[in-house]
Amino acid sequence: MEYNTTRNHLTIREYGRHIQKMAEYVLTIEDREKRQKNANALVELMGFLNPHLKNVEDFRHKLWDHLFLITDFKLDVDSPYPIPTRETLRPTPDPLPYPKRYPKYNHLGKNIEIIIDKALSEEDAEKRQGFANSIAYYMKLTYSNWHKELVHDDNIQTELSAITKGELEFNTRPFVKHRVENVREEFAGGKYRKNFGPRNNNRNNQGGGGRDNRNNRKFGKKRF
Repeated sequence: MEYNTTRNHLTIREYGRHIQKMAEYVLTIEDREKRQKNANALVELMGFLNPHLKNVEDFRHKLWDHLFLITDFKLDVDSPYPIPTRETLRPTPDPLPYPKRYPKYNHLGKNIEIIIDKALSEEDAEKRQGFANSIAYYMKLTYSNWHKELVHDDNIQTELSAITKGELEFNTRPFVKHRVENVREEFAGGKYRKNFGPRNNNRNNQGGGGRDNRNNRKFGKKRF
């Protein structure tokens, strides 16, 4: 009996083990003319077993490519299409370049630097002030996300002046609801108090559900 652990790797599972065995047999045929006839018949059989490939453009070309792939590109026959190689059939994609922007202020990120440069190049005073207010709000928001205490507006202005060399100043107080304050308000509102209440109240009030009632029924006693 032949087990799957003793068999070789199944290259294309859609065709099954029998097609792969036939392809391996074609490799052992020494007569080139006979090998060519068997290869043509095997391609026809692969088309019958996979009729969904007929909806694919140049499906016979794909069948021949699959045959060369199953035989590990060792099959020496004439093909009506260009004979593929391992490099052309399965090309290795080029690695994607990872963006390296190296922000000057890691706690604020690179995007805030782009916004600051755009704000400094803005000539309209109203838009420039809007940029400054938005930048201050974002800076306070990042501090709120990473610190346990909410930073004061004076500290935001000091850092913004240091980054922009005193060219940007915000004139509104950026309001950010601190995440620690949110948790405290939820506990103060009593949202979680119901989880710490006693658990045996409902069980004691159920009729006939207590342990005393079961014992009384067991010994034939009636509870008054």
